[in-house]
Amino acid sequence: MKKTIALAMALTMTAAALAGCSSSSSTPATTAAPKAEAGTEAAGDTKAAEPEAKKGGGKLVVYSPNSEGLMNATIPLFEEKYGVDVEVIQAGTGELVKRIQSEKNDPYADVLFGGSWSLAFDNEDLWEPYISPNDSGVLDAYKNTCGFITGNVLDGSCLIVNTDLIGDIKVEGYADLLNPELKGKIATADPANSSSAFAQLTNILLAMGGYEDDAAWKYVEDLFTNIDGKIIESSSGVYKGVADGEYLVGLSYEDPCAQLVKDGAPVKIIYPTEGSVYLPASATIVKGAKNMDNAKLFIDFIISEEVQNIWGTTLTNRPVLKDAKTSDFMTPMSDIYVIEEDIPYVSAHKKELVNKYTDIFTSIESSK
Repeated sequence: MKKTIALAMALTMTAAALAGCSSSSSTPATTAAPKAEAGTEAAGDTKAAEPEAKKGGGKLVVYSPNSEGLMNATIPLFEEKYGVDVEVIQAGTGELVKRIQSEKNDPYADVLFGGSWSLAFDNEDLWEPYISPNDSGVLDAYKNTCGFITGNVLDGSCLIVNTDLIGDIKVEGYADLLNPELKGKIATADPANSSSAFAQLTNILLAMGGYEDDAAWKYVEDLFTNIDGKIIESSSGVYKGVADGEYLVGLSYEDPCAQLVKDGAPVKIIYPTEGSVYLPASATIVKGAKNMDNAKLFIDFIISEEVQNIWGTTLTNRPVLKDAKTSDFMTPMSDIYVIEEDIPYVSAHKKELVNKYTDIFTSIESSK
């Protein structure tokens, strides 16, 4: 089994490599997709060998912001199952999208595996239309309705509290974060620069009345007044800061927080009583990918029952298939009040939402 994984964005790519959703926004591909399972040919088909040649072998280049845990549970299995030599280049989603844009005339990547749905949606011109046959088993809210984004795992906004320090302070939802006892003790990243913090902002707005609701924005003002200017530089600094006892509460996301719980850290996940939004991580095929058949095969693979069950039972990522298995250390979705984000709206109004938050935060800080 061959495996090449770059842990940081490589700057040694050749000069040649650097050359050059709404449901109505794209027309799904109609060509037959390679299946994750061995296919069967029609009786009498004299070209049976040709479809078989598409079922693996060769190369695949994957750009990904995903965690090592998710990559290690996915890439080696794909390589072994299909005999594909996979090269993985890892970096932040924004950096990877910029690279794909710069390589538009001569694509190096075949697949972008991971990253926010909204960022993929905003860059439709970079992606090849494709809907996997396995998409039929995906939860309805996360199906590939735009024709080019395959949701593959779900991650939800949550609160994380330090169980050693929180004491008798009640934290069950967003409303509780306005408690004066928590002033300056709440960790958050910057919604203007962090995708997880922006997801928290839109989750809060939706849960507290709506994206354009005055009362919801007043809550944002009150919350950031209580946060008292304590903005963390990175999303990882939020949950680590709570686990290390620097903060009592953090505005974070489920995957790393669940891992901390699993590892025995003195933390607890709180799913806000007002509602948690779960957003799908995206996977897209790069338009004009040089290894197109393997790219489609990979998309089929990551939302196959086999892979989704592995993710659901061994990782802290939630699968998107309706009937996928999940581990005992994850809170059942049935115990979480889930509210549904209007992803196209948020994507279209992201700049407006960020600017409004920035104005509020600037006003709070300037009034001190």
